[in-house]
Amino acid sequence: MNCRLLYLVGQLGPGGLEHQLYYLLKTMDRERYRPEVVVWNFRSGDIYVPQIQKLGVPLHHFPDTLSAAGKLSAFRRMVMRMRPEVIHSYTFYTNFAAWWAAPGTKPIAVGSVRNDFAHDKKSCGVLLGRLSARWPRAQIYNNFAGAKAARSSHSLFTPGQVFVVRNALDLRQFRKAPVSTNGRAHILGVGSLIQRKRWDRLLRAAAALKGSGLDFRVDIAGGGPLGQSLQTLAQDLGVLDRVRFAGHTDDVSALLARSTFLAHTSDSEGCPNVVMEAMACGRAVVATDSGDIPSLVEDGKAGFVVRRGDEDALADRMTKLITDHDLCRRMGEAGRSKAEREFGLDRLLLETLAAYRASGWKDS
Repeated sequence: MNCRLLYLVGQLGPGGLEHQLYYLLKTMDRERYRPEVVVWNFRSGDIYVPQIQKLGVPLHHFPDTLSAAGKLSAFRRMVMRMRPEVIHSYTFYTNFAAWWAAPGTKPIAVGSVRNDFAHDKKSCGVLLGRLSARWPRAQIYNNFAGAKAARSSHSLFTPGQVFVVRNALDLRQFRKAPVSTNGRAHILGVGSLIQRKRWDRLLRAAAALKGSGLDFRVDIAGGGPLGQSLQTLAQDLGVLDRVRFAGHTDDVSALLARSTFLAHTSDSEGCPNVVMEAMACGRAVVATDSGDIPSLVEDGKAGFVVRRGDEDALADRMTKLITDHDLCRRMGEAGRSKAEREFGLDRLLLETLAAYRASGWKDS
C-alpha cells in the first residue's frame, strides 16, 4: 500500500523541527494517512530515529557516498516508487528537493520555514537559499513574523502560498509545577551552543546580577561548537561560580520543574519550543524579541520581552523576577493558561492538514 504523506527532513538529531515532526506523526491517524519519512543526512544514533520507528513509521535514507545531486535523483526515484499524495519538506534546505521530485508525478509539494525567513535563506548559501525560498510554491511557516517577512519581500525568491502553523506541545509531558521561593533563584537557558542563540548576553546579564549581590544560579542546557568559548567567557566575566553548562538533555520538563524562570537571548527564532515548554510548565520567561516570541510571551503578562541588544533591560527584567516571587508566580500561571488554550497537539495536526488541502491535496 503506497504512503499518502511523505516527509523529507534534513536529519533526526535533537532540534525543534525534528521534535515537531515527531509530534505530528504521533498525533495523526497513521493507518489512514500512511506517513513515511525520508532523511537527507541520516545517522542511526540520532535521537528521533528510534522514536519515529516506534510509531511504526518507515524511515528511508540515502547511501553515505551520494552527492547532493545523487540524492536529488535518488529521492525522485523514491517518490515515483512510493507515489505519495503529499511531499512535505520539514527542513528549509530540503525544500527544493521536495519540489524537484514532484513534477511529472502525482503528489503536491509543500515546503517549510522553521526560523526567521532571511536567516534561513542566508544560512543555506546564495543558490540553495533562493531556490528553497521559492520552491515549493506552497510553504508552511511555524511563525507569523517569518510569514510576514516573506509576504512583504519584493524578491523573486519567495513562495506563492504562505501558511502559518505554529509549533505545539504535548501538555501531558509539560505539566505545571510549583515554583520554589526558597533560597537562590534558578535561571534556566535551553538551546544549542551556537552563535545565533547569543548565550554571551545571558552570561553578561549574570555578571550584572552578581554585581548587584543577588543570589542565583544559571543552568545552560545544550551542546554545540561554542561550548569551550562560552566557558572561557564565563571565566573572564567572573561568573563560573554562578553558571553551569549542563550539556544536552532529553528531559527539558524536569529542568523546568527545578527552575525559577527561563531566559532566552536569541538573535533569530521562529516559534521556539523551549519558550512554549516553559510557559506550559508555569514558568515566567525573559526573552529577546526575535521571531514570534513577542506574541507568545506578551510582555508583562507571561514574562518580559526585551529588545535584542538591550542588555541593561535584560538584566533589569531578570532582577524583577528574582526579587518578586509573587510576580514570577503570576506570570507563570498566565503562561500555563495560554499554553492550555493554544499549544495543543490537535491544533498542529488540523492546521497542517488544512494547509495541505489549501495547496490542492484531495483528502479522501
